[in-house]
Amino acid sequence: MTSRIDAGPDLAERARGVLDPTSFAYYAAGSGENLTLREAPDGWREPRLRPHVLRDVSTVDTRTTLLGTDLAAPVVAAPTAFHSLATPQGEIATARGVASAGSLLVLSARSSREPEAVAEAAGPWWAQIYCLRERAVTEQYVRRVAAAGARALVLTVDAPYVTPRGAELGPLPFDAGDTGARLSDPATRPDALEQDPSLTPGVIARLRDLSGLPVLVKGILRPDDALACVEAGAEGIIVSHHGGRQLDRVLPTSRALPPVVEAVAGRVPVLVDGGILTGLDVLVALALGADAVLVGRPVLWALALGGAAGVESLLHSYREQLSRAMALAGCPTTADITPDLVHTGREHGTPC
Repeated sequence: MTSRIDAGPDLAERARGVLDPTSFAYYAAGSGENLTLREAPDGWREPRLRPHVLRDVSTVDTRTTLLGTDLAAPVVAAPTAFHSLATPQGEIATARGVASAGSLLVLSARSSREPEAVAEAAGPWWAQIYCLRERAVTEQYVRRVAAAGARALVLTVDAPYVTPRGAELGPLPFDAGDTGARLSDPATRPDALEQDPSLTPGVIARLRDLSGLPVLVKGILRPDDALACVEAGAEGIIVSHHGGRQLDRVLPTSRALPPVVEAVAGRVPVLVDGGILTGLDVLVALALGADAVLVGRPVLWALALGGAAGVESLLHSYREQLSRAMALAGCPTTADITPDLVHTGREHGTPC
């Protein structure tokens, strides 16, 4: 029986003890000096909260709806690569755990299991898309995931080139026969299977028309880029810095989020990821304007520690921690988590 897995900053060290060192290094790696990677969790700790009192919080409801999908809490499993490094069942186990927790899975384009197999085990799921130089490969994959039951596409746009993450990591110890394997190693794959660096906002409408699915754009840190994507047809924006694995020294997502929310002005949902380790972090993200958050590495750590049951336990923990934080903040529903809950320091011209 899997022991309880709580969301928190110690989860990575617990997973280090059970993962192959190369696999752990691959999951944990950032880029450059790892400044972005290190700063991400602290960004959610900077804002200070101004809780309401004398609110009826005898019942707290963490449920939300995202693009027509009902969720037990506004916490979604982010797209992360090669889950077979954590457990032999790979993304199939992740999908089962996410579904059991009443959440939603964003299946990585670098999945180690075929999307059709994952779909059989999944509840609601979205499919991450990388647009490759060989457009026919991308189009074929988009048709596959749409036919398999994906409810939306998540177009990742912050990786026109893949940042090297250290030759010292060595080859990845997994079965290279499945979906993402042939795309995994920039040193060996053909140029046609590299990410297309010539993309413009026009790709959003092309993917929507090809799939018949809503397209969310992931990797946004600027309000002008967010607005351009919405005007090009995006039905969701994901504020993200790719887990600190692409350009180093970028703005923490906690700081990038509010200007993006302001620019989008409620036209589409805005989600955010990057260092969200606890349910209290989720509360802060929602107060800063996010409609939901995505969590990546914590899901991998839970998967390594407990398989599908570990993922379910982790997501339950996020929900429980969020519920407790909402009660203490005087917010009985997610709709009650509003920007005035966060003290920015602007009222007196002082920093947070």
